[in-house]
Amino acid sequence: MLSINADGLDHRELNEALRSAERSCRIESCLGQRFIAAGMADKDIMIQGVPGNALGAYLNGSTVTVQGNAQDAVGDTMNAGTIVIHGNVGDAAGYAMRGGRIFVKGNAGYRAGIHMKEYQDKVPLIVIGGKAGSFLGEYQAGGVIIVLDLETRRGKCVGKYPCTGMHGGKMFLRSECKDIEFPEQVTARQASPDDMNELRGHLMDYCKLFGLDLDEVMDAHFTVVTPDSRNPYEEMYVAN
Repeated sequence: MLSINADGLDHRELNEALRSAERSCRIESCLGQRFIAAGMADKDIMIQGVPGNALGAYLNGSTVTVQGNAQDAVGDTMNAGTIVIHGNVGDAAGYAMRGGRIFVKGNAGYRAGIHMKEYQDKVPLIVIGGKAGSFLGEYQAGGVIIVLDLETRRGKCVGKYPCTGMHGGKMFLRSECKDIEFPEQVTARQASPDDMNELRGHLMDYCKLFGLDLDEVMDAHFTVVTPDSRNPYEEMYVAN
């Protein structure tokens, strides 16, 4: 595996080094460089340090693993591949992602999964092991968001205004959600056996990556949230 020392490199120089590297490479001393691995395919990249905003933006099939935290807009508009974060992520993780997977061991900031979409066999997936901030899944149009709240299981697993404008996709929350206010345009219900089978498939790789017992993670109440209205925007933007 080729090692790249990011100390003193800006994001352009770092990405040039990545593009010319072998399939598997390791970035050391990463400190806030933006757009790492943007648009890249067929790479397996390990990052030590803290990457800057838009890690894996437009990712097109690579695997990116961060041994720590990441900043805002992880996986912005990514198309395919996998991003694994062994810490927390900032705001807008998975913004407009249209394929691939984002696995976060810790917490996510505001507006994770907003404008997610899917097309044919591309169904994007975000799994958050901790809590998620406000506006989770805002205007979600497709894909799957899962919040596990594995650490504390106290208080709300998501912040305010989850699923605002949601009109596609599905959300799984490892909580009874009694203290969470959802908009009128969505339906929140207890997961069915079919939902749980689907969830198990989504979580298998996540649990392997982070050394978790899949059965223990699944042994909890899960709430499923899906859009309920044919036109979720009509009530919000059309005057009668």
